[in-house]
Amino acid sequence: MDIAYIPSPSTGVIQLGPIPLRGYAFCIIIGVFVAVWLGNKRWIARGGKPGTVADIAVWAVPFGLVGGRLYHVITDYQLYFGEGRNWVDAFKIWEGGLGIWGAIALGAVGAWIGCRLRGIPLPAWADALAPGIALAQACGRWGNWFNQELYGRATDLPWAVEISAGPNRDAGTYHPTFLYESLWCIGVALLVIWADRRFTLGHGRAFALYVAAYCVGRGWIEYMRVDEAHHILGVRLNVWTSIVVFVLAVVYFVLSAKLRPGRETVVEPDASRGEGDKGTGEKADGTAADLPEPKDSVPAPAEHADAPAQQGAAVKADLRKPAADAEAPEPDKA
Repeated sequence: MDIAYIPSPSTGVIQLGPIPLRGYAFCIIIGVFVAVWLGNKRWIARGGKPGTVADIAVWAVPFGLVGGRLYHVITDYQLYFGEGRNWVDAFKIWEGGLGIWGAIALGAVGAWIGCRLRGIPLPAWADALAPGIALAQACGRWGNWFNQELYGRATDLPWAVEISAGPNRDAGTYHPTFLYESLWCIGVALLVIWADRRFTLGHGRAFALYVAAYCVGRGWIEYMRVDEAHHILGVRLNVWTSIVVFVLAVVYFVLSAKLRPGRETVVEPDASRGEGDKGTGEKADGTAADLPEPKDSVPAPAEHADAPAQQGAAVKADLRKPAADAEAPEPDKA
């Protein structure tokens, strides 16, 4: 009896007429568009302006791609340097190999630059983008399917993925860990959206929740992978990274909730009303805005201000005035 499985593509290149499009790059591009689309909707709902998320993504995405590649090359340097290796392959990003840890870390630097230029708080922008990043990862993981990578131990489960023979691997069916992580990321996105609506998360806490939830899933998925990786105390490097990042995310979440409860009232400055003031009485940093004091009513002209008092004084003076001007009686004639 034939074993059911998920077939892998025979090639990782999609032909759009004469233009070759690699499946790995295609999945990443789709993920970026999904993240920006959802992030823009959430940013507007928080009081931001349309297009701001895309403007800052112009900084964050290139930084993220460089950071993701650097993390992969550094942690898997044996694939590119040493005897029989070609260091030029380290630049062939289309062949796969992006570390999410480096992508988020260096992508945050690019986002920080973009936010500084726009005068908006980075934590608020990160909160709006958090579930979109998770969905982008869900899309990007299917690039591993095109490249026949990121699979786990051999299995005959109906949802196993077929892997063809290649360097350091045998043909067979394996756990599709790329699929497991894709589904987990979708769950993380839904969790963040729900928690954000339920608890009104702010000041970077929605992003911290995304990071913590992703690390939980990444930890157990890493245990299923069989590809070559560095180990520390018998545990894969990415498992240790997941543990450390999870702890940092939880600590940030707790401290932020205590030090800065609630959510930012103003997330983007309004140039027409002054920096950070959108008529709500607060600036982008949450402090009170310097609103103009109300103007008093226009005073009466000086020449008319004392008219009633002068008229009253004149009446009193007339009452006290002796009747000197009264007509005197005519004298008697002899």
